[in-house]
Amino acid sequence: MSSSSASSAAKSLCRIFSKRTTSKPVINPKPTKPTPTHKSLVDKLFKEKNLSTLVKKFIKCSENPRFRGHHNIYEDTVRRLASAKKFSCIEQVLEHQKKYEDITTEGFAMRLISLYGKAGMLDHASKLFDELPQLKCQRTLKSFNSLLYACVQSKQFDKTEKLFRELSSSLSLTPDIVSYNIVIQAFSEMGSLDSAELMLGEMESNGVKPNLITYNTIINRFFHNGKFSDGERFWARMEESGIVPDVITYNAKIKGLVYGGKIAEAVELVEQLESSELEPNHVTYNLLIEGYCNDGNSDEAKTVYDHMLKTNYVPNRTTFEALIPCIYENGDLDLALKLCLDSVNSNCLIDVGVLQVVVDGLAKVSRIEEAKNFVKLARSKKYNNSKLKMPSEDD
Repeated sequence: MSSSSASSAAKSLCRIFSKRTTSKPVINPKPTKPTPTHKSLVDKLFKEKNLSTLVKKFIKCSENPRFRGHHNIYEDTVRRLASAKKFSCIEQVLEHQKKYEDITTEGFAMRLISLYGKAGMLDHASKLFDELPQLKCQRTLKSFNSLLYACVQSKQFDKTEKLFRELSSSLSLTPDIVSYNIVIQAFSEMGSLDSAELMLGEMESNGVKPNLITYNTIINRFFHNGKFSDGERFWARMEESGIVPDVITYNAKIKGLVYGGKIAEAVELVEQLESSELEPNHVTYNLLIEGYCNDGNSDEAKTVYDHMLKTNYVPNRTTFEALIPCIYENGDLDLALKLCLDSVNSNCLIDVGVLQVVVDGLAKVSRIEEAKNFVKLARSKKYNNSKLKMPSEDD
């Protein structure tokens, strides 16, 4: 390229850049609003207090395939609507899901059946199960078992066996261990332990071997009902079949002993549990705390509580509701207050009446500022402690 050509090209570029830089500038452009992230949309649904708005937003969010994979938000939304008895809203939300291709997947359909069950809407769960073929979703033993379990979830235990008999026959399905365990659970919840035992015999005769869940379900109910001889009989039957008891099995018996006022025997059983190379869990500790508190033995209850903390188990509602009244009644107001603070600061929802007793106790001994500070803290938390009050406040 000649020098004159190069000079001409340079001048052309200068003119172009000059035109661009001298074009009318945009003054203070309005910033674009960032698009909400998927996570932020889900988080907003969890925090939405207006149920009508929640339903509208949920249906809108359902358009996103990623959203439809979020089990927790579905569970939480249905739970909240069911608590408010907004059953038509639950139907609106779940029926809307049928428009998506996900419904052709049995796993997604099973989730909806289960959600209807948890909401106590068994008829809707059954209707959805019946509609699956026309929704191009194949029904297998898995969705059959989901419908059976919806009976248990909705506490319509008496309908479980009928569905078990009718559907397994009409759909030519062979029940498996899950099917039988669900029916046995339903019988156990009804207190029909003779029927549960007969079902266990039926499954064995049909070549289905009972498992640990089967035995734990029946053993738990026997001990819960105070039928120790029957519980021991099934425990022995379980071990004879080669099944080793787990911590759930032990807890079932410990619970029966505690509720029967036999705390010393319960402690011995915990020692037996530990010698079998199993470890107590939070249920075990809570049962012992309840047992000692029922006996008014706050010292032993505190010992168990301290050991529970050392083993890194987190106290829950059961722990606090048993321990706080016992500690207070035995004169340790400071510890009772500390436990109240621990429960509130950990956002553990407990009966406000338990906290009120301690607030009243502080006021009685003129520890007014501590009482006021605790009430203020409790009211700042987003659970039922808004009803907590100072004794001087009007109802």
